[in-house]
Amino acid sequence: MNTKSAAAAARATVYGYPRQGPDRELKKSIEGYWKGRVTADALRATAAELRRTTWQQLAGAGLDEVPTGDFSYYDHVLDTTVMVGAIPDRHRAAVAADPLDGYFAMARGTQDVAPLEMTKWFDTNYHYLVPELGPDTTFTADSAKQVAELTEALALGLTARPVLVGPVTYLLLAKPAPGVAAGFDPLTLLDRLLPVYAEVLADLRAAGAEWVQLDEPALVQDRTPAELHTAARAYRELGALTDRPKLLVASYFDRLGDALPVLAKAPVEGLALDFTEAAAANLDALAAVGGLPGKRLVAGVVNGRNIWVNDLEKSLATLGTLLGLADRVDVSASCSLLHVPLDAAAERDIEPQVLRWLAFARQKTAEIVTLATGLTRGTGAITAQLATTRAALASRANSPLTHDPAVRARSGAITESDARRSQPYAERTTAQRAHLRLPLLPTTTIGSFPQTGELRTARADLRAGRIDTAGYEERIKAEIREVLAFQEKAGLDVLVHGEAERNDMVQYFAEQLIGYLATQHGWVQSYGTRYVRPPILAGDISRPEPMTVRWTAYAQSLTDRPVKGMLTGPVTMLAWSFVRDDQPLGDTARQVALALRDEVGDLEAAGTSVIQVDEPALRETLPLRTADRPAYLAWATEAFRITTSGVRPDTQIHTHMCYAEFGDIVQAIDDLDADVISLEAARSHMQVARELAAHGYPREAGPGVYDIHSPRVPSSQEAAELLRTGLKAIPAERLWVNPDCGLKTRGWPETRASLENLVAAARTVRGELPAS
Repeated sequence: MNTKSAAAAARATVYGYPRQGPDRELKKSIEGYWKGRVTADALRATAAELRRTTWQQLAGAGLDEVPTGDFSYYDHVLDTTVMVGAIPDRHRAAVAADPLDGYFAMARGTQDVAPLEMTKWFDTNYHYLVPELGPDTTFTADSAKQVAELTEALALGLTARPVLVGPVTYLLLAKPAPGVAAGFDPLTLLDRLLPVYAEVLADLRAAGAEWVQLDEPALVQDRTPAELHTAARAYRELGALTDRPKLLVASYFDRLGDALPVLAKAPVEGLALDFTEAAAANLDALAAVGGLPGKRLVAGVVNGRNIWVNDLEKSLATLGTLLGLADRVDVSASCSLLHVPLDAAAERDIEPQVLRWLAFARQKTAEIVTLATGLTRGTGAITAQLATTRAALASRANSPLTHDPAVRARSGAITESDARRSQPYAERTTAQRAHLRLPLLPTTTIGSFPQTGELRTARADLRAGRIDTAGYEERIKAEIREVLAFQEKAGLDVLVHGEAERNDMVQYFAEQLIGYLATQHGWVQSYGTRYVRPPILAGDISRPEPMTVRWTAYAQSLTDRPVKGMLTGPVTMLAWSFVRDDQPLGDTARQVALALRDEVGDLEAAGTSVIQVDEPALRETLPLRTADRPAYLAWATEAFRITTSGVRPDTQIHTHMCYAEFGDIVQAIDDLDADVISLEAARSHMQVARELAAHGYPREAGPGVYDIHSPRVPSSQEAAELLRTGLKAIPAERLWVNPDCGLKTRGWPETRASLENLVAAARTVRGELPAS
């Protein structure tokens, strides 16, 4: 192969981009539409303007090809469900009456109709709506969204590439619809689905698409020979179509493994592969199969999931090696830039010498363009960029922020006893029941209560100097009093202070820990219109002073019922942050665990008898490849135990998990050695309770009976029925009654009604239990 000609063909592109706009315009417009303040036409106009601005910015930055179709009002997997016509029966009438309202009904539910289940998108912090399929599912093509967005981009004079979720990943992400036997395999529907994809591809070609990207991230997971055979057949059939654009099959988040030769042999024109971190093995695997002769390779050498400046020289070396393995090598991020904030230049509160370590979506776009230029024209064409990056990397490596000798010494002194409770659970539970004196089926919430507009205004006023600290704290105290009074009146057994003072369950702690950086504009989509600002774990971690004790103790002073102390666990502090990449994750987890251990000890000393350490990210951070999981689970469960093992036997340790499926980590849940675990369960109809029972989980558990991700209010009868289902798997003396997750995103009217119904359900079911 002529290396110079291959290099000359290098182009810059991305797989996808943040959707929200620089000021979260999309979120505001959608929520305005839900509240009736924004019309459907105005919402569509906002969306069209955001797409136009994004594409022009990408092209102006030097990208040769922009993605279309990755924009979404809520979720790209839900968009795929619409594209293939797999609308659940319960939503068909709503979609037929008004497609936009029906779309949002599938995402959020209505008072009368439940939404689609929501879970994590692989091991990221993004959530998707799970397709519901069954043996009677029929597919029909609806390419209107994809064709319209491609047409918009082409009208701007841009080279555009539509992006679709691939058919194999779509089916592998799906679940049997309600009422369908659990053994049903959605992958058996491939023969019905492929003609629909063929029709969409033909429509896109007719609209002017030269290339279409089909995303198949599910193939980076462990797949059976039968699943790999199905993938091979899918792309053999799509590749054989005559009326189609060129096909670029994309994978990301990990190495392809056995799926790589399958895709390399497929009759498609290009592959897009991840060459960062765990996926670096793709390079050797690609060489082992003889490369991609005659095909296009889009090389993901810029990390699309983290925010550190790229090592341009290292990436150029990787790209140089790849030049001999494909007909043409183009440059991209490792995955969609959806998973990082928009623009680091908007940050004004991060020290300039630290800010230069960071690259958000716009900076990553510039890195991609720089690498494509260097690959095409040689390093002499990017001398200045190489020097700037080299200096930033050296600054970070030598910074005192990243190396604190005291923190490292303490972490290095951890012993096995630091990660073990002083008594086994069977002895602790007796002490806890005697101390807490709770009824059977005790009721509680997960921690947060609605974050009202008044609370957000108070925080903004404090930042702007419109109120002083004393005035702000009085507002927080008033909110805590209101939350405690409501819980007592509603009849909840274990109370919470409501977390009125917290902006986010990770950011709140990060802002009080040395070693973290907080952003002002670093918003990233979590699901729908829910955006978070993940803090940046930049250096060695320590806790200078207590973070939660004051407000928890104040709440406890208002009631005789136990008030839970609420903390975010070490794994979630890592997973929901942009974590440092210059040391093993396990080392960072131990540092965070030790800081949290100090907080747990201070809460207990202040009289807190129930302490919840949330770990919703334990499952989502699970490596995608089975072979990588034991090492991860070893340090992850150890970090939780380091956090919680210093308390007395009669102090009850809770944990909470949500946003994921837990069947494959039940042993790890057991290994946490928490006294009580609460889990998301309402949308999955208590599946996790059955999984815990099948494992023989010996501790107390609260599978959620109230789906807080929907605005609908579950009736007491509905909650009671879920509770009865839970009792079939978990005995009454070990079963708790609680919502699926925190109530921060809900409004007060629905929260009050739902929790009152939850307590009523618990009382009803208690009355049905046999007398002891």
